[in-house]
Amino acid sequence: MPLELLLNLATALGAGLLIGAERGWSGRDHANPELVAGIRTFGLTGLFGGLAAVAAEHLGVAAWITLFALLALLVIAGYLVDAPGGDHGMTSEVAMLLTFLLGSLAVAESRLLAGGAAIVVALLLSLKGKLHGALRRLSEAELGGALKLLFISVVLLPALPNQGYGPWQALNPYTTWLMVVLIAGIGFAAYVAIRLLGERHGLLVTALLGGMVSSTAMTLTLARLDAPRLRAALVAALLATSALMFPRVLLEVSVLNPALLDALLLPLLAAAAVYAAGALLFYLRAAEHPEQAAEPPLKNPFELLPALRFAALLVLILVLVEGARHYLGDMGVYLVSLLSGTTDVDAITLSLARSARDGLDADLAVRGIYIAVVSNSLVKAALILVVGGRQLALRSAPVMLAGLLAGAAVLLLR
Repeated sequence: MPLELLLNLATALGAGLLIGAERGWSGRDHANPELVAGIRTFGLTGLFGGLAAVAAEHLGVAAWITLFALLALLVIAGYLVDAPGGDHGMTSEVAMLLTFLLGSLAVAESRLLAGGAAIVVALLLSLKGKLHGALRRLSEAELGGALKLLFISVVLLPALPNQGYGPWQALNPYTTWLMVVLIAGIGFAAYVAIRLLGERHGLLVTALLGGMVSSTAMTLTLARLDAPRLRAALVAALLATSALMFPRVLLEVSVLNPALLDALLLPLLAAAAVYAAGALLFYLRAAEHPEQAAEPPLKNPFELLPALRFAALLVLILVLVEGARHYLGDMGVYLVSLLSGTTDVDAITLSLARSARDGLDADLAVRGIYIAVVSNSLVKAALILVVGGRQLALRSAPVMLAGLLAGAAVLLLR
């Protein structure tokens, strides 16, 4: 027998033994362990699949189909016998049929794929408790949010045309929706992180993760929690969540137009460093008063209507930027950046990055993005003053202003 065939059959047997070891371990507490398919049964099933593939090479594919059908009938009969006895799932039965297929795959000159798939199957089977526990903790909004995010990214995005439409060819459905997917994905990842970490890691970590979703919304949430003994911790959280805006802008630019990174990297990192230093200073002060507020309320991880509104905002800003560039020159782009930044820095960032890729002067786009960052930061400072009060603003606003000035200085001197 050729050595290659021996190695293939050994892989088929090994795949079955690996999956069987997990099944046998999971059924060790069964009332009658002998009735539970375990390491021997699955090992033989993997080898059976390998030999069936050998038979197919000599007798044709009909032989393999016949052997697989016989195994399937045997598995179904075993399930029907055990099912009336109580709660009996089909996991082991499906795993056995899959083991047969992996054994055949190993002999079909795909040992590496069969071995890797066997490891994945065994791992998935071993995670039963954790997966079921996660499903029990999953809310309807979270499940719906995940499915909607998958729909807009995997189903809808590839179907959109990747070409310009409308005035100045500014409207590209594919790239516009890609920006929506990018922002929604960042927000969903942060939501999952918050749910996993919970409040046990404190106000600062929650603010950091919430700032990935919306630093403006998190600023409002934190400002409402103002209390004398929480003030230092709140200032640290406010500065931390605002500081996340800078790396988020860099991430968006790097995805859409990496050519702008060289000009934006140092100014935004300088501003973020000042914010982070202020957050650290107030965090250390807050250690003297460890009491913390309850975790800020979490919203739905993803909703389709806000995504559509964001897409509409993106389209509007794209047209405004192109129109302002054509009719008002550089000053028009700066004006759009200033006004857009008061509501959403992501939309204008993505719009300018894309426009720079399509002909807008790179330096103009960089300055426009920084103007939007400044505008958005000043709005946050005003929100802290109006919602949180004078004492909270007096502690946070100077750090924010210093960070913006540091970034502006680096931008002008580059």
